Amino acid sequence: MGNANPPQDFNISLEPHLIDTLQTLLPIVPADLAKTLDPYVSPSPPATVPYTVLQSISQWARTSGLETLQSQSPPLDPQAYSMISLLAGTTTSPERKFGEYIPAKEPEEMEAERIRERKTITALLNALLSILGSGFAVWWAADKLGWRNEWRVLLAMFAAIVVAVAEAVLYLIWQSRHPSSTVKRVKTRRRVPSARHKKDDGPKQPDEIKTPVVGDMIDGGLRRRQ
Repeated sequence: MGNANPPQDFNISLEPHLIDTLQTLLPIVPADLAKTLDPYVSPSPPATVPYTVLQSISQWARTSGLETLQSQSPPLDPQAYSMISLLAGTTTSPERKFGEYIPAKEPEEMEAERIRERKTITALLNALLSILGSGFAVWWAADKLGWRNEWRVLLAMFAAIVVAVAEAVLYLIWQSRHPSSTVKRVKTRRRVPSARHKKDDGPKQPDEIKTPVVGDMIDGGLRRRQ
């Protein structure tokens, strides 16, 4: 089993209201605790205060300092020095730089990425087969024409290079357009259910307004005068 107590080696931002609270306690806390608080209530206090200092104040207010707080004039509320009250309005570890939070991807986004990956692999395989196929076709055609081997190889390489350049251009164009279309499809799928269940609360047309009939008014309890 892991340690049940959380680590307490972090700092808390020393806000102005927290300084005022510590200054109120400074004359009445024990000497050792007052010595600990003194740097944080000085005219030029630091920007942070250790969590353990606030924890010691909270423990003193709930135990041995309870009678001292109540004997003041006017009496001080011990709950005002609990950890919840002391930490209110402060920032934990303001000097640390935490990593950027990256939320988990939604199922629609993960499915769109899988589809994009499959299409990318298919496009690369098709390009590779086109390059090899065109080179072999030109080499075979040159062989049927009776060309020498060195010319056949050069012509096959030239054809393969031309096809490779064309495939690269087509792949870049496809890659630049594909993500935007995928995101558009995902957003469309998200908007359709909400639009499908949307209730039309627009104003009624004049022909849709029901005019009460005199007979209906009579049936409803109104008597017509003779």
